[in-house]
Amino acid sequence: MRFAQSAGNFFKVKFFCDNLCNLWPNGFTFGYILNMSSVIQVNRLSKKFKEINAVEDLSFTVNEGDVYGFLGQNGAGKSTTIRMLLTLVKPSAGDIHIFGKDLLTHRTAILKQVGAIIEKPDLYKYLTAYDNLAIFAKMSGIKPAKPFLLQQLQMVGLEERAFSKVKTFSQGMKQRLGIAVALVHDPRLIILDEPTNGLDPQGIADMRNLILKLSGEKGKTILVSSHLLSEIELVANRMLIIHKGKKMVEGNVAELLDPSKSLIHIETGDDIAAREKLKPLKWGDYLQDSSAGLQLKMDKADVPQLIADLVSMQVQLLSVNPMHSLEDYFLSLTTQPGHVESFAN
Repeated sequence: MRFAQSAGNFFKVKFFCDNLCNLWPNGFTFGYILNMSSVIQVNRLSKKFKEINAVEDLSFTVNEGDVYGFLGQNGAGKSTTIRMLLTLVKPSAGDIHIFGKDLLTHRTAILKQVGAIIEKPDLYKYLTAYDNLAIFAKMSGIKPAKPFLLQQLQMVGLEERAFSKVKTFSQGMKQRLGIAVALVHDPRLIILDEPTNGLDPQGIADMRNLILKLSGEKGKTILVSSHLLSEIELVANRMLIIHKGKKMVEGNVAELLDPSKSLIHIETGDDIAAREKLKPLKWGDYLQDSSAGLQLKMDKADVPQLIADLVSMQVQLLSVNPMHSLEDYFLSLTTQPGHVESFAN
């Protein structure tokens, strides 16, 4: 496995899989049946830093061939979750299965099939793109021929700059070279943490096209995090919104962003009991997978009937908040305390 992360000054993290040390204590196992078509299954994952719950009771599934959007504001818990997927951070609770195997007990075998970039890749800036790729290939235990390395650079649009020093590259070019490095050992799963951060419009477009190419032509499964709904909408087929460490909503992008439907957020005296009462009715088809109260994706005109049914079942209603779209719902998160209020002139 090859991946890089930055914290202050950029630094490289390279795992030789035969020398991996155990970061996690024994435990954190919850028994459940694995879906063999899934690449990632996260079950009730939590991470606490002293008094801060960075990730709280998070569950989600990434299926084979997905471009899975991991959407949330800065500080929502995206990077912490990704670091737990890569065993850089120990979970406080919960478990992770990748390729149908428990990450705790099959760590070495799993990480050999994963390529990742965390934030910005750190490269040897005084060496050429080709030399960087050759060095990281050797670190990954492979010795590819020159044509293979040039083909990798061509795939990320850097064939004409293969023998240019990295110090002359734009940030977007460095990001694409980082992806070439992450792909040099042909992983099944690619994890990209905020890959468009700091890029200009052309760099963002290049990264978007590369993600689509890796999915469409190479059949790779990709998890990509972002705080931009517009970017996730353009590349992902499934997505999850995380806020303050908790899952807000998860599902198919086309369905979640359907402009003809509204996202209805309902608070009750007992959300779990209310959900169970709605499931047998027609409303069960509209329920969304969310840890933030009850959410239904439905026609706004049906809301009065929904409320009447809840009242007839003696459900204590605290609030009913219809959003015009998922975008409205996502933007509503940024207006909560801790953010600058919108300016109205």
